[in-house]
Amino acid sequence: MKSIRVAVAAAAAGVSLLGLTACSSPVEAGAAAIVGDQRISSRDLNENVREFEAALARADIEPEQLGVPLSQFVLFRMSNQLRYQQLADKHGVTVSESEIDTALKDPGQYQDPVMNLLSKGVSPANARDYVRAEVGVNKVVDKFGGPQNQQATAKVQEEFNAIKTTFSPRYGTLQQGQGFVDPGRFGKPAQAQQEQQG
Repeated sequence: MKSIRVAVAAAAAGVSLLGLTACSSPVEAGAAAIVGDQRISSRDLNENVREFEAALARADIEPEQLGVPLSQFVLFRMSNQLRYQQLADKHGVTVSESEIDTALKDPGQYQDPVMNLLSKGVSPANARDYVRAEVGVNKVVDKFGGPQNQQATAKVQEEFNAIKTTFSPRYGTLQQGQGFVDPGRFGKPAQAQQEQQG
């Protein structure tokens, strides 16, 4: 089985199905991020981080193995989840409970449904909303012509990137291909942590 650290480090570095662009302008007090017209509160982020940390412990994975701060990785996942859901909503896509059940059993590239979810920053115990959004955005891609159709994927990526996302500066600035960098006094950039561990 491939290393979860590799999967999570890649995802934390900003690698995703659709890529990512984001702004770092001021956000309202108590918000970790604003995604489109939706807010991710610091409280929701902290709760998701605790759930994800507990899921890592159940899988016998030390958070330090990830090479990035959990709060940044989980915030990245939460922002992508909202963007996926907003795209699905925009295009009138709905996802049934049975489709979610099927997706939750998908072993993914790690041949294990739990590792598949953990590699995306998702606690398996609380994965239904994330999976609903992910299946929804995949159905949008299918609606435009499928994942093998470059025009379809480019169109969905364009719409995904058009959803304005603003992160609180306490988590750093999100840079394409680098993840969160320069979080200042609130933590260390992922790259600096990886260099220290190497």
